[in-house]
Amino acid sequence: MRKKVYMVAGYNTISMGTGRKEFNPKKERAGLEELIKEAGQGVLQKIGGAKNVDESVIGNFIASRFNRQANLAGFIPYIDEGLKHKPATRVEGACGTGALALVEGIKSVLAETADVVLVIGVEVQNTVKAIYGADILAAAGWAKQRKDGHAYFFPGKFSDRAKAYQEKFGKDKTRLAMATWYKNAIENARLSPTAQEYHNTSTDPHKVAMAEPNPKGFVDSLNVFDCSKVSDGASAIAVVSEEGLKRIGIPLSEAVEIIGYGQAEDDITKDPTDPTRLETTSIAVKKALESASITKEQVGTVECHDCFTIAGIMAVEAIGFANYGEGIDFVIDGNTSRTGKVPFNTTGGLIGWGHPTGATGVHQAVTILEQLTGKAGEAQIKISPDRPYGLSVNMGGDDKTLTAIVYKKA
Repeated sequence: MRKKVYMVAGYNTISMGTGRKEFNPKKERAGLEELIKEAGQGVLQKIGGAKNVDESVIGNFIASRFNRQANLAGFIPYIDEGLKHKPATRVEGACGTGALALVEGIKSVLAETADVVLVIGVEVQNTVKAIYGADILAAAGWAKQRKDGHAYFFPGKFSDRAKAYQEKFGKDKTRLAMATWYKNAIENARLSPTAQEYHNTSTDPHKVAMAEPNPKGFVDSLNVFDCSKVSDGASAIAVVSEEGLKRIGIPLSEAVEIIGYGQAEDDITKDPTDPTRLETTSIAVKKALESASITKEQVGTVECHDCFTIAGIMAVEAIGFANYGEGIDFVIDGNTSRTGKVPFNTTGGLIGWGHPTGATGVHQAVTILEQLTGKAGEAQIKISPDRPYGLSVNMGGDDKTLTAIVYKKA
């Protein structure tokens, strides 16, 4: 990093969808405009208003189909009139969009074209039935494969990965690890008031998640608890330079410093070389850790892209916390729980907090910010001085568009 870059003033809307008591699919809910404004104003109130913002970035995957709305950068001035005529950019990278928006802000600070960048991620997906939504979300893959893919396209993709992993390392133990991952997600989400599963009252999440998959009604090797839900929500944060930090008047104690990041892209037209590995994730994380000049042993908490429970388990191996095929043991033994060796997804991750696709990477950054600055409320974990760093990993498509970011308390 050629200069210091910080993140401050994170804000999350509620991740709205099935599971929230307020959610009713037959009643009108907050749309794109309202969510963008809520998240944006949430940050502006913490940084002294729109006058302090030099430019904005908005991340969104596919509002053009879910909401018949494009040109989302045009909603930035809707947040506050003080943002009118200031630069704004919209970015897209499927489910990995949020982290791409963060990196866009980081690069602007590094390029010295901005000292304060407002970054927002947003998605509203509860506008169509789930089966139609699955078809829309299939755009994160190669369109020419869609007609030959499963009706639930991406659950089908990761079901294939789960099946291959189970065949290689044992079905029973893999199912046990996937259920453990779900249990951890629900327990963490119950500590985060904005989480989609905050109201989950299941007395035994682990037992629920042990349900056998139903190939006739869904996919071969995943049950519905293995999947992140359809979510509406927005997250926002400010990316700032040292000069920007002084301008907005936020102390270092309330900031995290970005000390490294890594990006990697794979060919969307090709199937995974090995369905039991997240190879692109591994490369992006390696780049991020090398950029930050730290090792995985120094990472104290991780926000990973658990769009499916099997993706979380494979991410554990891709990051390097467990050897190939031993991620299931690492999870079953409690190492990824909030009291474990490396707490993962401390507000629930995609399965527990929710997965408003364009917002997910930004939400991950907000969670890391809150944890490292001691502002996570009931979801707060203990950050060991021996492992003071945070890591977020945001994935677009089937391990295609990857961004990993390393954080430390400023």
